[in-house]
Amino acid sequence: MNISLEKITQDVLQSYKDVGGINHLSGSSLPSRESIQNLMKTFESLIFPGFQSEELLEGDYITFTVGNKLHNLASSLTIEIAKSLKYRCIQNGVECSKDCRKEASSQANALLERIPWLRTMALKDVKSALQGDPAARSNEEIILSYPGVEAITIHRIAHEMYKMDIPLIPRMLGEQIHRSTGIDIHPGATIGENFFIDHGTGVVVGETAIIGKNVKIYQGVTIGALSVKKEDANSKRHPTLEDNVTIYAGATILGGKTTIGHDTTIGGNVWITESVPPASLVYTQPAENIIKNRVKKN
Repeated sequence: MNISLEKITQDVLQSYKDVGGINHLSGSSLPSRESIQNLMKTFESLIFPGFQSEELLEGDYITFTVGNKLHNLASSLTIEIAKSLKYRCIQNGVECSKDCRKEASSQANALLERIPWLRTMALKDVKSALQGDPAARSNEEIILSYPGVEAITIHRIAHEMYKMDIPLIPRMLGEQIHRSTGIDIHPGATIGENFFIDHGTGVVVGETAIIGKNVKIYQGVTIGALSVKKEDANSKRHPTLEDNVTIYAGATILGGKTTIGHDTTIGGNVWITESVPPASLVYTQPAENIIKNRVKKN
């Protein structure tokens, strides 16, 4: 027996009443996933001009193009940030005043002012990739194809928004880049200059992690927490990596009190829950590999 669409509609509406906690019927007050994705692309095009499209970026055209992008970005950012601030007001049970829009505009402009700094950091990250990967041939190859560079570039934008205490959007940025690269960096993580993620798939960096300068990590590395208790949400749960640390594939480093000293190398598949002194080499002793030649000799 076919059930009418009218009956299904009523059942769905009833579920909105019965199943709370995942409803947001005033959805226009939430930041748009599509808009955040577009913002991410526009930021990238300003940080790496000429890599996103065939726009004219010479002579008088560059002033118009960049100015137009910044104008549109400021407008879109203000709208999405205002939505996130309105969401916070709703969550806190207070009325969102007209100051929300003013605050959103101020935060959007503050973020745009950071673009020259973001470009400086991006250049250092790209150079770190070029120096750290023998397979890399040029800055252009890295910018166009390396997921680690894209992930850290978007992370630095998200981290600036995180420091401004903007709700929702920093996590949305982080998770969108997570989907496309397989690299999961919480926007709260503090990461120094010249950061390079090689290969990248499966890398996880937690919210309270602190990473110094000139750090290089490989695929499958976890910079995580020892426990996932909700009451620890406001404490430092993730490790600190000092300057000039290299961490090879599959290593797991856990705990807010764990510090990896500067100039240390962590080998692959190592499990660490205690601090490591500076200039250390940490590795597991592998089982003996036995290789037999099966080719018959004449």
